[in-house]
Amino acid sequence: MRERLLKILSQFRGKRILVLGDVMLDQYIWGKVSRISPEAPVPVVEVERVTYSPGGAANVAMNVANLQGKVSLVGVIGDDQEGDWLKRTFVDNQIDIKGLITDRNRPTTLKTRIIAHSQQVVRMDREMTESVDKTIAQKLLNYSLTALRDIDAILISDYAKGVTVRAMLEQIIFSFRKAGKIVVVDPKGYDYSKYKGATAVTPNKQEAAQAVNMIIENENDLLHAGKTLLRDLNCEAVLVTRGEEGMSLFESSGNITHLPAVSREVFDITGAGDTVTSTFTIALTTGAAMVDCARVANYAAGIVVGKVGTAVVSIQELKKVIAQDISACEGKNI
Repeated sequence: MRERLLKILSQFRGKRILVLGDVMLDQYIWGKVSRISPEAPVPVVEVERVTYSPGGAANVAMNVANLQGKVSLVGVIGDDQEGDWLKRTFVDNQIDIKGLITDRNRPTTLKTRIIAHSQQVVRMDREMTESVDKTIAQKLLNYSLTALRDIDAILISDYAKGVTVRAMLEQIIFSFRKAGKIVVVDPKGYDYSKYKGATAVTPNKQEAAQAVNMIIENENDLLHAGKTLLRDLNCEAVLVTRGEEGMSLFESSGNITHLPAVSREVFDITGAGDTVTSTFTIALTTGAAMVDCARVANYAAGIVVGKVGTAVVSIQELKKVIAQDISACEGKNI
C-alpha cells in the first residue's frame, strides 16, 4: 500500500483545480494571560504578535497549491486591506485570481482569534452572510463555466457566507459532471439538495448529522447518515470526517471504510476540513481508487491538526508520514 499511496502523491504536480467558495481571512492575535480584568471576570491578554492566514476557500486554494496543484480561485472579497492582503498572498503562491471579484458593498470575511498559551480565548467574526447579488453570481458562474475545459476538478468550499447560491451551484455541478469533471463539495447547512449530483461531499460528523436531521451517537447512526446522504445526493462518495475517530468513506459501490485518525498530537483542528477536502480532491484527479484518496487525505489531516492556527500540508510532509507509518491508515470495512 505504501507504494500505491506514494504513487498518488507523485501525480499531484500540475493537476488543475478550480476552487469556488467563500474566501476568508483568518487573523490570529497571540499573547499571554497573567491576570484577570478588574472591570469584568475575563482574562487580560497581553498581545505579543498578530498573524494572518487565508481561510475558508482561500485556505483550500493554499492547500492545493502547497500540494503542487495548479489553482484557480473563484470567489468574492471586499474592497479593503484584508482583501488586498489576500490578493498579494495568492499572487505570491501562484494562485490564479482572475475569477476573484471585488464587491465594494460587502467586507472581506474576517475571523479574528485571540490565542493565549496556545489556547483560543475568543473568536470574533466580521462578515456579511447574505447572498451575493445576481450580477456577481452570474460573473462567478460565467468564469467557472469558461474555465471548465482547462481544469481536472472543481472543489466547492461552502462556508455559508453568501457566495455558493443554489442556482449557480446547480448549474455548475450539472455542467461539470456532464463534461466528465470531478466535483467535490465541502458542504454547510441543513439542506444539501443543492449539491445533488456531485462526485463527492466531505462533511464532518456534526454537519452530516444536521443534513439528515439526526444525532449521530454510535456506528449505526453513522451508517444511516452516510447511506442516506449517498442516496439523496446521488453522488459517488460521502467522506465523513470524525475528528479523533478518524473518517468514514461511503461509496456508491456499497463499500464503507473506516479510517482511524493518524495524528500523534492535536494542537488545533482549525482548517483541518479544508486540508482533507483539498487533498482528497487532488488525489481523485490521479484516477486512484476512492479509498486510497481518502487514505491520503487522512494522513494530511493527521499532519495539519498538529499545527496551531490555520495551516497547510506540503507534499514533502505527506511523503514522509506515509513512508513512516503505513499501517495506521489501512482502515477496516464496516
